Amino acid sequence: MYDYDMVVIGSGPSGRRAAVQCAKLGKAVLVVEKGRRVGGVSVHTGTIPSKTLRETVLNLSGWRERGFYGRSYRVKQDIAASDLMTRLQKTLDHEVEVLEHQFSRNLVRTANGEARLVSPHEVEITSAIGETKVVSAAFILIACGTRPFRPDYVPFDGATVLDSDEIIELPKLPRSLAVIGAGVIGVEYATIFSALDVPVTLIEPRPTFLDFIDKELIDEFMHELRDRNVALRLGSKVNSIEKTAQGIVTNLSDGRHVTTEMLLFAAGRVGATDRLNLEAAGIVVDHRGRISVDPVTLQTSVPHIYAAGDVIGFPSLASTSMEQGRVAACHALGMEPLAPPEFFPYGIYSVPEISTAGLTEEEVRTRGIPYEVGIARFRETSRGHIMGLNSGMMKMIFSTKTRRLLGVHILGEGATELIHIGQAVLNLKGTIDYFIQNTFNYPTLAEAYKIAGLDAWNRMTR
Repeated sequence: MYDYDMVVIGSGPSGRRAAVQCAKLGKAVLVVEKGRRVGGVSVHTGTIPSKTLRETVLNLSGWRERGFYGRSYRVKQDIAASDLMTRLQKTLDHEVEVLEHQFSRNLVRTANGEARLVSPHEVEITSAIGETKVVSAAFILIACGTRPFRPDYVPFDGATVLDSDEIIELPKLPRSLAVIGAGVIGVEYATIFSALDVPVTLIEPRPTFLDFIDKELIDEFMHELRDRNVALRLGSKVNSIEKTAQGIVTNLSDGRHVTTEMLLFAAGRVGATDRLNLEAAGIVVDHRGRISVDPVTLQTSVPHIYAAGDVIGFPSLASTSMEQGRVAACHALGMEPLAPPEFFPYGIYSVPEISTAGLTEEEVRTRGIPYEVGIARFRETSRGHIMGLNSGMMKMIFSTKTRRLLGVHILGEGATELIHIGQAVLNLKGTIDYFIQNTFNYPTLAEAYKIAGLDAWNRMTR
């Protein structure tokens, strides 16, 4: 007889959703969290803090109004790190409170401490003061998430050279910032600080970045970054980083040097699995600490042990992690979870936002599908004028053979909200006719769907 039906290691999006799903089915579940409070990376150092920081910066800097009032417009003249932290703490407290209430309402037990497998069905929990206890479970879900990759050549000090977890506890706003790594996290923070008028240099060893996003959107995005003086250093590896009297000097392989007051290293994350003693259950991880799972059931190589969320790698989104947690719990308890819809949205909370669902133009061409594209600029909409938007675009791709929507790609204000209309049409296998015949609220940015639809239709009917 086991102590619990399921033990969940980690209380981030996947662990939380799995635990609640188990509890809803009347099962005994324990969530083990080593952090001071529940919520995982998503609540404390990842998704929620970075998005809160972004919102605070856009509000205090007056960024959204600069289309009307000019680049020098600011709501608050002297923005300090403390201004950003005040709102951040309030948001995090609220998130934790909601999560704790959700757990108590559903009778989910929690244990504060570090988890470690001692056998395939047993987990040892060590508290902050060193007390240990062992619990057993019929099923175990590993939802421990990731932590920043911290290579030896980077002189991290928590003050001027930071990783992506440390940046949210910023001691002060930098006069200049270098960001190494143009992945989602690096791009988000680079553009957030740029919106504060901090000179930013974005460094990426590969010649391109965000390759899963439609190339036309990235071209537009790069143009906007350069327009506001973000320096892009693509295709150059970092040879060394040194602290000098002038600041942090990043030496690149092409012979260039980038000198800034502060440096953010955001080149990748690794699974937080090294202290879980997974070998006790016969589970192996890859070189980045990630666990391989069955893509449908989320079972590891040990059938009663599941893994979900960032620790299993791509796509590493809070939204998909939640679904993975629910699916894992359902499968463990003998329920056949419904297959998720084919297309899910990506949201990149940069400034401006990027959101996408479905196939990129590159993917459509690779598959040899005859297609046509429709584009709408936000400045073409009345709502865009009202908001003072000079930039922002929507791109839709349609099959010329079936007229079906194949992909939606949005860059600009509200992109992560707008994408869901396109996502619904994609998953319901809708056609261009929906956008042409449908009525959208006026004035809204959602009207861009009609404009882009008509743009594509005009080309398809010539």
